[in-house]
Amino acid sequence: MQISQELSLPSMGCGTWAWGNQLLWGYDQSMDEQLQAVFNLCVSNGVTLFDTGDSYGTGRLNGRSELLLGQFTKDYQGVGKNNICIATKLAAYPWRWTRQSMIKACKSSAKRLGRNVDLVQMHWSTANYAPWQELGLLDGLADLYEEGLVKGVGLSNYGPKRLQHVHKKFAARGVPITTVQVQYSLLSTYPVTQLKLKDVCDQLGIKLIAYSPLALGILTGKYSEKGSLPKGIRGLLFRQLLPGVRSLLECLREIAEFRNKSMSQVAINWCICKGTIPIPGAKNVEQAQQNIGALGWQLDSGEITALDQAAASTDKKMVQNIFQTQ
Repeated sequence: MQISQELSLPSMGCGTWAWGNQLLWGYDQSMDEQLQAVFNLCVSNGVTLFDTGDSYGTGRLNGRSELLLGQFTKDYQGVGKNNICIATKLAAYPWRWTRQSMIKACKSSAKRLGRNVDLVQMHWSTANYAPWQELGLLDGLADLYEEGLVKGVGLSNYGPKRLQHVHKKFAARGVPITTVQVQYSLLSTYPVTQLKLKDVCDQLGIKLIAYSPLALGILTGKYSEKGSLPKGIRGLLFRQLLPGVRSLLECLREIAEFRNKSMSQVAINWCICKGTIPIPGAKNVEQAQQNIGALGWQLDSGEITALDQAAASTDKKMVQNIFQTQ
């Protein structure tokens, strides 16, 4: 049975990738109550799109992010409950290569969530390293829509050429592509400025979701060259990037001060003004409140131009996802 109801997506979502990373690198169950508060705050303020993935929380915590999201959805009883939209991404693991493996994976996600998935997405394309594997996975993705198990299907880390190829394949089956999700921020404009992905999405009627809109936190203004940096690989990356993004951060700071907003709110609002759906992560109520503050107003054309120019002049850019296709 095919679901004819259109999948409606709000202007901004809350990406649970931050929860996934937290689970992966050392999950603490004491965080559950705090994350429930984050979820409640977001939904009560009209942020009802939650993006997760079946690979968020691996090993002994396999699927933990979906389990938590399902629990939070069930326990929430406030305004907007009926508008909650759950999007999950199915990983293209090496052992997944048939259409049935995708159907099974989505059913497992639904079981963890305690409800059907609204938007199911291919987490990444295998076109860069095993194009043969993707054939069955895409067929399974379309099957999920045709069988009425999901309201919409989407892709992640796909460029315009690969997107057009999949769109043609799906259109032949009458399966619309609802969304495409890519890394997009003031420090990662490559998918839009160079690949022209937004233009193709607009032509095909597909909504563009922007993950990591705060560039892992660099655009929040929290970190500086002389200050403390995150540990591990993230800290090494920041140490390389920060000297080359001074002018961009200064531009963000000036606009934020003029608007009486935070730098992160300006950075997220820029993504919204570009016609995308940003999905910033939030691990605590303070971060969630910051994200929500990006809604209900818009940068003017002069501010957008200033940020565009500052972004274009930066010496460093965020490293692109290795799975991003052309």
